[in-house]
Amino acid sequence: MAIFDPSKLLLIAGPCSLESWSVCEQVADKLAVLRDTKPELNIIFKGSYDKANRTSLGSDRGPGMEEGLALLSRVKKEYGFPLLTDFHTAEQAGPVGQVVDVLQVPAFLCRQTDLLVAAAQTGKVVNVKKGQFLSPQEMQFVVSKLEEAGAVEIWQTDRGTMFGYQNLVVDMRSFAIMNALGHPTIIDATHSVQLPGAAGGKSGGQREFVPVLARAALAAGASGVFMETHPNPQEAISDAASQVPLAELEGVLDSLLKVWKAVR
Repeated sequence: MAIFDPSKLLLIAGPCSLESWSVCEQVADKLAVLRDTKPELNIIFKGSYDKANRTSLGSDRGPGMEEGLALLSRVKKEYGFPLLTDFHTAEQAGPVGQVVDVLQVPAFLCRQTDLLVAAAQTGKVVNVKKGQFLSPQEMQFVVSKLEEAGAVEIWQTDRGTMFGYQNLVVDMRSFAIMNALGHPTIIDATHSVQLPGAAGGKSGGQREFVPVLARAALAAGASGVFMETHPNPQEAISDAASQVPLAELEGVLDSLLKVWKAVR
């Protein structure tokens, strides 16, 4: 059964890393309230069990696959949200696909054929992030691999394109170009405001621009928003500078829903 519903705004939200049950629970509690009070939202809970591309070898990568999948399973059991997580090797696709509803192919790995085929063969939704090194036109080749491998449902997410050193830019034409491929498009509003490697061995970020980019992308035709959120981003083990504070999430979503409704 398809997860994407064109009558609702797709929201992929959760902490960057599945740090602990405490963090997952706080975020899931808030998302459950939003699900009950904002029926226009189609909410997917996300979290990463392994931050495999950290800038520094000494950076905390998260709980690992076994503990991370257990945390995600608990979220589904207690809250009923569909789940999304990223994976990094073809061998991980099978066990990850037994737990989550959406397998996410990381941007740096979006051209890895074995990874794409393995994701498609799980029978789950595949969300593929456009690499920072790709033009939106090149996503046709990524999507065609997934289609030919039998993916049941494909989502395309833009997280910005490298713009010089340690900066990203989102080309709003990307959504029209990728929409033409026949699969939903999503703006990754929090990774798009990253400043890669700009904070002395870790990525910086400009979270104040998250609502700006998300609103612009929805106006340009995106069907969904990927947005990482944390109860206290300053204490997050990853993407501390770009995650949306949990207390601010509802206000941001209210502004996004106004734009989404206006352009439908």
